[in-house]
Formats: sequence, C-alpha cells, structure tokens
Amino acid sequence: MYNTSFFKKILLIVTVAFFYSCDKEFNAIGDDLIGDNHFDLEAEPYTVTAYNQKVTPTATNNLAVNALGIYNNPVFGTSTADFNTQVALASYAPTIGEGAVIDSVTLNIPYFIDPTKTVFNSEDGSSTYVLDSIYGPETGRLKLSVYESGIFLNTYNASNYDLNKFYNTDRNSDFQTQSEALGARLNDRTKKTIKDDAGNITIVDDASENDEFLFSPKEIKETTPKTETTAEVIKRIKPEMRLHLNKDFFKTKIFDAPASKLAADDVFKNYFKGLYFKVEKSGTLPGRMAMMDFKSGKITIFYKAKTASTTDAETEMESKTLVINLTGNTVSLLQENNSTSDYTTATANDTTEDERLYLKGGQGSMAVIELFDKTDLGRYENGVFVNTPNGVSDELDGIRNNVTTNQWIANEANLVFTIDSEKMANTPEPNRIYLYDFDNNTILADYSADRTTSLTGDTKKSRTVFSGIINLDTNKRGTTYKIRITNHIRNLIKNADVTNVKLGLVVTEDINTITSSKFDKTKTINKIISEIPTASVMNPLGTVLFGSNIPQSDTNNYAKRLKFEIYYTKPN
Repeated sequence: MYNTSFFKKILLIVTVAFFYSCDKEFNAIGDDLIGDNHFDLEAEPYTVTAYNQKVTPTATNNLAVNALGIYNNPVFGTSTADFNTQVALASYAPTIGEGAVIDSVTLNIPYFIDPTKTVFNSEDGSSTYVLDSIYGPETGRLKLSVYESGIFLNTYNASNYDLNKFYNTDRNSDFQTQSEALGARLNDRTKKTIKDDAGNITIVDDASENDEFLFSPKEIKETTPKTETTAEVIKRIKPEMRLHLNKDFFKTKIFDAPASKLAADDVFKNYFKGLYFKVEKSGTLPGRMAMMDFKSGKITIFYKAKTASTTDAETEMESKTLVINLTGNTVSLLQENNSTSDYTTATANDTTEDERLYLKGGQGSMAVIELFDKTDLGRYENGVFVNTPNGVSDELDGIRNNVTTNQWIANEANLVFTIDSEKMANTPEPNRIYLYDFDNNTILADYSADRTTSLTGDTKKSRTVFSGIINLDTNKRGTTYKIRITNHIRNLIKNADVTNVKLGLVVTEDINTITSSKFDKTKTINKIISEIPTASVMNPLGTVLFGSNIPQSDTNNYAKRLKFEIYYTKPN
C-alpha cells in the first residue's frame, strides 16, 4: 500500500513537471520552436506601412541612467549630453569638529563595466576592465566642467503637466547660464603628484580631470603606506570618474554654513542646489560619450578636525570624512547638432511611408507602423463578401473570415526589420528596439504575456519571445530585428470591436522601462506625438532600417523591406 501510494505520487510529480517544463520551454524559447522552422508552415504576407517622426523637446526628469559627453555619429550627426543633479548629505546635522581643515575633495562616479571582458591578474591581484555603454573612439576627450547648479529642481509629476517642474532636453542654456553665474568650475585641478617605486615625487601638469577629460578604463589603485604597527594596504577600485574639486568652495559652502542649512534634506537642497556637468569639445580631439550611473556617485570631503569635546590647542587633529551623495531630482540635457541631410529629410514629420526608418534615442526620432491595407470596400456576411464598407481593412476582414469560416488558426505573427548595413557600417548599433501601442502609449499584449528571462541574468535581455533584440552576423554586425505580435493579431482577429491601433517603434535602453516622457507643450512641433517611451530618451544610439516604401524595381533592397507576416494552421 505504501509503495503504491509512493509511486503514484512520483508519477504525478513527474507528469506535472513534464508538462510544466514543456510549457516553460515553449514560452522561453518559442522563437526556436516556431520562429525559425514554423513546423514547415508558410507565412502569409500582409500590407504594412511605416513612416518616420521627429522627437521634439522631451521631459528627461529622473532617468534611470544618463548620458554624458559628445558623440559624433556619421548617420545622425552630433549628440551632446550635459547633466544636472541634486545632492544630499549622507547624514544631516553633521558634527564637523573644531578647527576643520580640508585635505581634499573628490567626486566619484562608477562607470558601467562589461563583466564578461574583465581579466584578473593572479600575480599582483590587479584587473583589466572594459567599459560598457561607451561610444566614440578611445582617443576621444572632453572639456568637462562641473559647476554648482543654479537651478532648483522641482519634483515633476508626469501625470500633471507643470512647466515649472518640467525639465526637457533642450533647456541646457538655462542651466549653463545660471550655473556659470555662481562661480568658476569646481574641477579645477591642473597639477598632479606622481610617486615612483623608489618614493620619488614629481609634480606634473595634468588636464585629464577637466580640459582633456577621458573615460578611463584603468583600475584605480590606492596604497596606504606601512607604519611601525601596520602593513602596507593596497585597495583596488573598479574604473570610475574621479575628480578633485575645489577645497575652498566646500569650506565655504559646507563647513562655514549655518547649522540650519545642514539640518534637513529640503533645506539643504534649497541651499546647495546640486551640480551641473557641462561638456565641450577638447580642442580638435574627437569626443566620447558614456552612460553614467550618477545616482551611485558621491562627493567625499577629506579633512582633519578636533572632536567637539577636545579643545586643547595641542590635541592632534583627527582624520574625518563628510559624504554628499548625488541623489535627488535630475535632468538630462540633450542636444543635436550637424544632423545629416538624409536624417533631416527622412524625419520631416509627415505621414508618407518611408524607404528608410531612422530610429534615434534621446531627442531623436521614431517610426510609426500601421498594419493592413487601408482599403475598405466591403465586409463578409456568412462567408460571403458584400460591397458594404464597415470601417475595417478588407485584409483584416479576410483574415477574420478565414478563421471563422475555414477554421484557420493564427500560430504566429511577426514584424521583421532589416538593418541598412551600408548606412550603419561605421557606427555602434542599439542592442534592442521596442514596439508599443502608439495610439494609447502603452504596452502590447505580447509584451505583457512574455515572462521569459535572459539565460545570462541580464534583465535588459528578458522578454526574449517578444524580442526586438538585434540579430548579428558572423562579424558581430546587425542584420535584423524581429518582434512577435501574435497575441496582438489574435486579439484583432477574435474581437471585432478591438481597434487596429498604430504601433510605435523606438530604440530602447531597457526593455523593462515602459513609462513615457511627455513633450514640452510650448515647443512641440510634432502634431501626432505627445510623448515618447522613456527608455528611448535614455539611449543615445540610433539605427537605420529598411521601411515599407521600397519599389520592386529596386532589386537590391526590395527583399529587405519591412515584413509583416502571419503563420497559420490550415485544415485540409
């Protein structure tokens, strides 16, 4: 009796596990099960129309990551990204101590690292790193200036448009004017000290923290000399932006401040409005741009002071630190210059279908996709076509009739975009594009239904069935992007009252970010768009795809045109 019950339980567990694994496998790698061989089913092609739209000044409040730098893109032109952030004391009402003297002030912001390319040296414990999300030649330099911010950043509620709290991409001149008026740049160090292995010290000119700034991938090594009682300590730090800031400014701003100004967050943020990061060309050198995790940055004031209880003039000064975090409201300030003629012409904001689709992040561009032919000559009644228009595409009516009358089953529906490899030959490509309900600025059913995760644990590569992930050739260059819209099409087929909405297509920095950023109503020149996915604003890259308006006479590119296809099971 015990053995019988035991084996029944085992059988039940195995059965459930089998069906669960099958279901999980189908959802997780359905693109392999259906997407490549489609069980030998043939795709039915349908009409699709696509056209470009320019993105106008857009809200960039509190983005998850922010670009900083100058990137010269041969396809789209020059993008410049400045940045402004509030700051906050790590601990309010700090006890600074008596007779405080500042030794140094550093600004530290970690860079994004590609962990798959980190090389560890077991002999000396050092590591070699490769920066992630950085664009432009390795020789690229910037003139970087960090100022005290002159603008208090109000908290912006996206659901309640308020121009006084709306900080959009093109307000850089406001921040620059008001910040520069407060004083000189803070990262003003022009010399650095070099100590060789023999202990010899040399002071040399150094502009790497300002006029010739570079995003360095080098590991930072800090050495604490040995003493009579302690051994030498070596601390290794991953690559980061490390700037030395003006000591006099922080003595005046922090150490000489009335205690009330350092007592609470809201008071402090009004008193010290934050930091403004300005980038310019460094002479004739090419620029470079990096995605930055500013919210993980901090300012550290290293100083010596007596404790409050020790007032004896002969008492030794104690080494202390005071930390100011780069947290609070932020704004990314993005500019486009020297746009190429092809890009400018293609994004002229009409609704005529285009030969090429220009997708560009930041204050860039997007594409609008319309499914099915607009012809509406009639409808189907009991399987018979009658010449009575019904406001629905005849193509869509035909599909609904085949599903209802002929028992067709829609197994899969895709949009396939081919990359214009010639135009994109010399520029980085976005890893992913994102398709959404353009009319309602919301996700599609296929997005919400896809719960797949990346095998590498990279959350940006989740939703692998919905996809939009770039497909690469043997040279690691992009060939296509494919986006599955099966559930979206099934809803259109099964529900006659479901509207065939327009679809929006953008580059995306993070597939998990589905909020939208609103356009500045006072500066909007685009009449059909009022907002754009925030993840597109975060991404500085762009791509060029073949559109829908490619004539058959163009034998080189006709087969590369945008494809809208549905795979069916058709009973014999």
